[in-house]
Amino acid sequence: MSEEILINFTPIETRVAVIENGMPQEIYVERAERRGIVGNIYKGKVVRVLPGMQAAFVDIGLERAAFIHVDELQHPEDESTGANGKSSLTINRLLREGQSLTVQVTKDPLGTKGARLTTNLSIPSRYLVYMPGNEHIGISQRIEDSDERERLRTAVEEVVAGMGDQNTKVGGFILRTVSEGVSEEELKQDILFLCRLWESISRKVEEYSAPSCIYEDLPLNMRALRDMAHAGIERIRVDSKETFQRSQQFAEALVPEISGILEYYPGERPIFDLYNIEEEIQKALGRKVELKSGGYLIFDQTEAMTTVDINTGAYVGHRNLEETIFKTNLEAATAIGRQLRLRNLGGIIIIDFIDMLDEDHQRQVLRTLERVLEKDHVKCKVTGVSELGLVEMTRKRTRESLEHILCEPCEHCQGRGSVKTPETVCYEIFREILRQHRAYDTDSYLVLASDRVVSMLLDELSDHVAELEAFIAKTIRFQVEPMYGPEQYDVVLK
Repeated sequence: MSEEILINFTPIETRVAVIENGMPQEIYVERAERRGIVGNIYKGKVVRVLPGMQAAFVDIGLERAAFIHVDELQHPEDESTGANGKSSLTINRLLREGQSLTVQVTKDPLGTKGARLTTNLSIPSRYLVYMPGNEHIGISQRIEDSDERERLRTAVEEVVAGMGDQNTKVGGFILRTVSEGVSEEELKQDILFLCRLWESISRKVEEYSAPSCIYEDLPLNMRALRDMAHAGIERIRVDSKETFQRSQQFAEALVPEISGILEYYPGERPIFDLYNIEEEIQKALGRKVELKSGGYLIFDQTEAMTTVDINTGAYVGHRNLEETIFKTNLEAATAIGRQLRLRNLGGIIIIDFIDMLDEDHQRQVLRTLERVLEKDHVKCKVTGVSELGLVEMTRKRTRESLEHILCEPCEHCQGRGSVKTPETVCYEIFREILRQHRAYDTDSYLVLASDRVVSMLLDELSDHVAELEAFIAKTIRFQVEPMYGPEQYDVVLK
């Protein structure tokens, strides 16, 4: 299986695509003005304690207060757990209003909900995750070889034991999947780096007042190199010269094994056009997914859960009804695994496969789904087929789905559907102008769009428009078309 990573960088937006066998499997979007905060560490202030919910709200400097449950609080080991293995301490014994608290974000603000927090801090590097609050050494379950697991555990224990006489505080570590086969020296360098980083964070905690951001995780393009690159990746292509050079420096310092697969992409054709990624993004924003057989899937995403319905559509099969249903469900199981990653869907997911009478067919379809989900780096759990014939599963949700990043509820349909945000349409217009600039020679451009899009281009994004005009050395004018919908626009060559 061939795999590669494409990084599309502009000063205002970074997009990363993971490609497997020529097909986009995952899409990540991060905008400079609205970066995700998962992994960030804050010095916050408790603003409200809720004994009835065993939780508290913490001000970390965001628009909405963040939320922390009692189970996410560190407390003394001798009185931390009760008979059922859960915390025996109540929230009002651990926290009080006005108290300062060092916390880490585990979930971005989603919809109307604030960010989720924990005091069990963890800091990732290339091979390890550092946990300053405990002494546990864990190993990724995806490393299956028992001898290798023992070698890695022993290597980390020896490095940690050798640091015992130093002033550096040593905590716990989790060995990541990519640590398989890594030498003891490389692990030692990772451990020393993480301990130095934690010393810096600890000093800031003492010096800064609440609420303050103490530590920010890496930007998306660097996280892609740290977290997504593995032995199976054949190449990583970056379409920005400056970002490529920074990526090379980052790789040489922290991820030297991927330096040889980093490539600068200077092509005139946009990098995301190489595998029709723009088209795949558009499809991933729709409810309906066509299957090659003629069947189709329907995705409905709500705040509580996502439902997936499978239909045979135009597929009539060649033998009998049961065989037709079985073939459609098999194809659907593979497509669903890919769509969950592509759309970044999380939480509770209910899949309504077409009813199958043959129990062996049910087992094969379920196994196919589980096998596809094994490729997903996000934790998934399939509970099996319910009495109603539904497959229930969960997929860990830490960030907004692709639809929630790129779209907003439609004001014309009262939230029954969604349209792209004016910001997203503006970025599409920027990309279309760059595409036209590469393809045609013209004196200027006239953009026709809705009032909201043109207003954003002339107001909030005016600096970016000026930068684009300077880059292409052409004038760009804008005209409001009252009859245009929120996603409709035209770029006219003048």
